[in-house]
Amino acid sequence: MNIPKYLLGLSGVAVALSLGACEKPYHEPAERYVLVGANINLPYWQEAQAGLIDIAKTIGVKVAMVGPSTLAPDEELKAFNQVVDEKPSGILVSVSDAGLFREAIDKAILQGIPVICMDADSPDSRRVLFIGTDNFRAGQESGKIVAKVLAGTGNVAVIGLAAQLNTADRRRGLEDALKQYPGIKIVSSIDDKGDPAVADDAVKELIQSKKQKIDGIVGLEASGGQGAADALHLLDMTGKVKIVAFDKEPATLDAIERGWITATITQKPYVMAFYGVRFLDDLHHNAVHEFKDWATAPADPLPTFVDTGTAVIDSANLATFRKALAEHPKPGL
Repeated sequence: MNIPKYLLGLSGVAVALSLGACEKPYHEPAERYVLVGANINLPYWQEAQAGLIDIAKTIGVKVAMVGPSTLAPDEELKAFNQVVDEKPSGILVSVSDAGLFREAIDKAILQGIPVICMDADSPDSRRVLFIGTDNFRAGQESGKIVAKVLAGTGNVAVIGLAAQLNTADRRRGLEDALKQYPGIKIVSSIDDKGDPAVADDAVKELIQSKKQKIDGIVGLEASGGQGAADALHLLDMTGKVKIVAFDKEPATLDAIERGWITATITQKPYVMAFYGVRFLDDLHHNAVHEFKDWATAPADPLPTFVDTGTAVIDSANLATFRKALAEHPKPGL
């Protein structure tokens, strides 16, 4: 008996549909990915949270963000350990103290929970990969900008975070760039503990002490530029000391508009969180078939470092940047 070709085609489609209906869904209802952040009340982490929400909608999984509302490594570690106890499908973590987190990350990996560091790394741990800024290169960019605005000469104060590897790498990049400008000297270092008020007080004390003439300030994390700008404004020294900031906090962008900050190096926390969960999902499902599974692989099945890049914002492109941000509003939990 001859069966019309179109019926054969339809029967093939029907078989495929019936087989598809019997297949196990790729994502289980309980799959959940958690971002453990540091100082999560900052706009930086709210942007990361938006990336979490968008990737959750895209691939159909649950997500959450937890962590302290101030820079408190011990509290963040406690939050990380609580998440591990919940046995999520994967964890993203911004490591506020690399040494403090190493053992906890290793324990999570040994329990079969994939861990990816984002924003701030713990390279000596067994984390699978780091996704975030090439912080050495970002520090170099800061150095080139401050050298340009100071015309190659002057004393500089640097604001960072003492325990975080990312700001240490930025400091190394800054120092590397300034080797080309022997007329510029780093004469003071400030740990603002992720608090613009601390940066404000420290900069005021530095300026008022008159121990060193300060010509420029380089912030290597989100709070420093804002705090420095507020301090100089109160001291009526806006513009007399040039500021190169870090990240795109609303207060930082406002300060650029007012002329209080010359430029800022911006990161992409949205992109870090979005693709961080994508990588975790691939690990959880052993989607990369180079080895049997990620946990027993003799080498990491994914890239070990993903550079999400940076951008420089100054008065010349601020309006364009803000317009682009406004046209793509970020969701919230």
